[in-house]
Amino acid sequence: MIEQIEQRLAELDKQDLLRHRRVTATPCAAVMNVDGRTMLAFCSNDYLGLAAHPQIQHALQEGVTLYGAGSGASHLISGHSKAHAQLEERLAAMQSPYLEQARALYLSTGYMANLAVLSGLAATDPGQAEIFSENLNHASLIDGAKLARCKVQVYPHADLIALENLLQQSGASTKIVVTDSVFSMDGVIAPLPEILALCERYNAWLVIDDAHGFGVLGDGAGILSHFNLRSKNIVYMGTLGKAAGVSGAFIAAHGSVIEWLVQKARPYIYTTAAPPALAHALLTSLDIICGAEGAQRRTHLQGLIKQFKTAIGSEVGGMSLLASDTQIQPLIVGENHLAMQLAARLYERGIWVPAIRPPTVPVGTARLRVTLSAAHSSAQVATLLSELDGLQKKAA
Repeated sequence: MIEQIEQRLAELDKQDLLRHRRVTATPCAAVMNVDGRTMLAFCSNDYLGLAAHPQIQHALQEGVTLYGAGSGASHLISGHSKAHAQLEERLAAMQSPYLEQARALYLSTGYMANLAVLSGLAATDPGQAEIFSENLNHASLIDGAKLARCKVQVYPHADLIALENLLQQSGASTKIVVTDSVFSMDGVIAPLPEILALCERYNAWLVIDDAHGFGVLGDGAGILSHFNLRSKNIVYMGTLGKAAGVSGAFIAAHGSVIEWLVQKARPYIYTTAAPPALAHALLTSLDIICGAEGAQRRTHLQGLIKQFKTAIGSEVGGMSLLASDTQIQPLIVGENHLAMQLAARLYERGIWVPAIRPPTVPVGTARLRVTLSAAHSSAQVATLLSELDGLQKKAA
């Protein structure tokens, strides 16, 4: 049995698909100590630069003093603290302009939230539900659809005609359309106004994973505020370990939907609640996101995105830049080994940009995934651009 595993590992290595972990010894920031080296990092999802914010650090310490290190039980036993309840109220208030009778539910991770929401919604109509999933959806949505134990249809990326045809042909009494808002490996935004129109036309739920939009898009509330979307058909998921800088995720929807998930969503029910100190720290994070500082950080981030895109154009060093207007700026390389080589060259020069390979992205589309943060300075982005230009000249 061990020999079989070792053979499979060797096959991954031969295909340049073996993954390795790097060890960081400093807080998540623009400059980090990585495997004993000082690196300029363009690889985290800390989009607003809040992961090491002193006010949030202080709030986390305060939370430990108030609530201890752990919750001690699941939310439905004895683990639901005042901090959890306050956080859910704040998150519901942020999404209330867009969701009728909004409530929110806090979970330990975004992965768990997606498992919970899809399996929970499908459980409202056992055997009669059908999920319509975007082709580029995150792995957690794909696994959530599997856990739902219902028919799943996958529609091509951003193909509204294909989605409408599937909805029109479906005989399911409960239809669930699910999509990322900002696609994590492409950085592009889904055509959500048009998708919502289809969902309302065909009486379908629209589940939106806004992992990479919450805190960044619109007024900080995420994709719903970005597009000013309002509908009782929307079930919204946002993560709190990316732009919010801490940990966890939440689902926001009509109060009856949230109550159903409390009663029936197994990934929520059967796990120990996240430490209340994290929820306490997140209250400070939301203060920053919704305040003047959050607005300033979003403005700065937009400036960095413009700087990067303007300098790169559409191609550099044989790599093509996808048409993303978000903080995720992928450079498509193609072959796995080439993406690994380019990432290694940058790393040698003190720039940490990850190479993303299948199965995270389709075969033949390996890439360097550059992520920009409000923690970066314009000078640091200029350094990255200079190193990428160096790769181009070396390739020539």
